[in-house]
Amino acid sequence: MSTVLTDRLQSAKQDAIRIIDSDADAFSEVNRAIWRFAEPSLLEHKSAEQLARLLEENGFTVTRGVADMPTAFVAEWGTGRPIIGILAEYDSLPSLSQKAQPEREPIVPGGYGHGCGHSVFGTACTFAGIATKQAMARAGIAGRVRVYGCPAEELLVGKVYMARAGLFNDLDAAISWHPADKTQVSLGSGKAMVSVHYTFAGVASHASASPHRGRSALDAVELMNVAANYMREHVKEDARIHYVITDGGIQPNVVPPSASVWYYIRADRHEDVEAYLAWVDQIAKGAAMMTQTMLVERKIDTDCHELVPNRAIADALDRNLRLVGPPRFSDEEKEFATRIRATIPDAPEGPALNEDIAPLSTEPRRGAGSTDVGDVSWLVPTEQFRVTTQANGCPGHSWQITACTGTSIGEKGGMVAAKTLACTALELLADAGLRERAKKEFQERRGGVPYRLLIPSDQKPPIPGNAG
Repeated sequence: MSTVLTDRLQSAKQDAIRIIDSDADAFSEVNRAIWRFAEPSLLEHKSAEQLARLLEENGFTVTRGVADMPTAFVAEWGTGRPIIGILAEYDSLPSLSQKAQPEREPIVPGGYGHGCGHSVFGTACTFAGIATKQAMARAGIAGRVRVYGCPAEELLVGKVYMARAGLFNDLDAAISWHPADKTQVSLGSGKAMVSVHYTFAGVASHASASPHRGRSALDAVELMNVAANYMREHVKEDARIHYVITDGGIQPNVVPPSASVWYYIRADRHEDVEAYLAWVDQIAKGAAMMTQTMLVERKIDTDCHELVPNRAIADALDRNLRLVGPPRFSDEEKEFATRIRATIPDAPEGPALNEDIAPLSTEPRRGAGSTDVGDVSWLVPTEQFRVTTQANGCPGHSWQITACTGTSIGEKGGMVAAKTLACTALELLADAGLRERAKKEFQERRGGVPYRLLIPSDQKPPIPGNAG
């Protein structure tokens, strides 16, 4: 970049940081509204509308209901190229309802809560998009910024169906973040995963008076699960196979005429997931044969890919994260986090809240979880980072995270994330050399492996309550 453009970019970054700082009260209001909504995956109607409306009020053109999902949207501002995407999430998790306090007390017993921090996640991405737009306009930086409203990350659905619809194909780069108990650009890669349901049909009968006339669909599910557990001995160490029985009959004296089981099949590479899925399919067919039942449905909800890391964008994120600086917490916030940690039996040694920036990894780090950000990373150069929004050592998907996310602890981390996203988006827009390095690395890491989805091309997203 020329000296003039470099100076203009640095000025735009400082402008974006000031914009986000000036919106701190609004940031808190939006986060706490979405935190209170605590909506399930694919049903995040209030949360999505809160963010979409805010973007619309700030000059973005918003397209709602994209990719056949009412709670998915794309918000765009600007013209021409380059086009930089910011990926927002806002769904919550079951059984993690919790008041914003360090003692366990659900708001709604058994209800949903933001135990993965997605209320502050979506809020930060939205404020980042707005700050990027305003700084672009003032500095005369060309291009477009998009904020993607991505539902159902907890089910690994939203971005998969958005990818299938081609919504990311014209991006030059995509960036995102995630709430965490530390601040770091992770340069990580999670596991590919397929979510698949198997349903068996048997014959009902009186379980005591006429068991010989019945054929138990539940027996098929149980034999399938036994075989899958034996299968574990013969898969690679990175594989993960887990399941829940979603329908196992109603009462013991009726031979169950129907039963269903839901599997997640994971591995570090999508091609291994494909092979394991074929094996589990064979197990399901065998279970039906052994029990003289019928395998009446095998339905894949979603099929997400492992992350393709991008060091060029990671370097930019790390550079801007250090420009912004880590979140700093008050004594009151640290006391809150200390009390949270007292509820975690295996909490690690260290501070109650991490206030430093961990070093950027020199090599990609393999994670045990999965994210549908991976599917975006198979289509365009993509990278993400994490920021401290919760007490050190909080278990993933826990009520402790829900509690922290609904307080200033989560919001201070989210503000750092928003500033880092905005500064990096501006840099990607202004620096053609950075975009070219990111693209070159993306092409090298992707290689010639095609992006292939296992879900049928005409299948609708699995929105609860919808038939089919």
